[in-house]
Amino acid sequence: MTGLYLRAATAVRSPNGRAPGDDISAAVLDYHRDLLAPFDQKPDEEALARGAHVHHRDLADLLAADDGVGRSRPELLIVTHALPDVVPFTAVAPYLTDRLGGRATNFAIGQQGLAAPFTALRIASAYHRSGRAAEAVVAVLEQTTLPTPFPLEPQTPLIDSAAALVLGPAPSPTGLRFVRATSAATAAEALEAVTLAADALGLDASGQHVEADGTLLVLGPWVTGDVAVAVPQHSEVHRVEPGSYCTSLWLALADHWQEWQQTYRRIVLCDTDPRSGRSHAALFAAGEG
Repeated sequence: MTGLYLRAATAVRSPNGRAPGDDISAAVLDYHRDLLAPFDQKPDEEALARGAHVHHRDLADLLAADDGVGRSRPELLIVTHALPDVVPFTAVAPYLTDRLGGRATNFAIGQQGLAAPFTALRIASAYHRSGRAAEAVVAVLEQTTLPTPFPLEPQTPLIDSAAALVLGPAPSPTGLRFVRATSAATAAEALEAVTLAADALGLDASGQHVEADGTLLVLGPWVTGDVAVAVPQHSEVHRVEPGSYCTSLWLALADHWQEWQQTYRRIVLCDTDPRSGRSHAALFAAGEG
């Protein structure tokens, strides 16, 4: 059994924040003033005061506190985020690596919107295929205290949240294996690309279809329009509730992956970035690779 299998996962939602007075210090405000000044903007001190002030470092600590994630000792660790950290004074990828054994190659992926976790999965798979990482951790972080209005806020209220996936050798014959991730101009096109791979998983060596429990399609809150044309037969749909920009699919996967791998042959996750309009999909398959 080859490939990266989901071995553990955890989700964090709306953790307790910090007292605003602890964070809105002169140094933090000076940082944001200097950052925004070239764009003729100033930090919104009232918005900062109202925020929960859950730092990326806080989210990393909560992820590492989970037994399954905390026991992992990855060779590769990737932190992903679509929204910036309000206090960017800690390099969170090496910080989380230190919590998980301290030996992983580590880095962060940002500036990609909700595409970042899909990119991280492709990178982790490439590291694994090349023999550079038997085990990898992908963390998806989202904090919502921002110094200036974000295009999704306040029109679309978001919660502070995070998810972590531990990927490595197959834990059992019924493990959930990452197969591929793709992006396209529309959700239907992204789904079509991954479901072609999903259909191939339903063929035996002679090219005949074998019995399968079907496909679960997990749609993020930003997917709109009719995607039925790209959905495989005998599939079911799970709609993720709104409340997240980047973490929604991965929160759902962390919550349900163990039951889903017992029920479905294939799991397809898909969401559309509301800022770029591009859609992204990832395919996981239960059973042997």
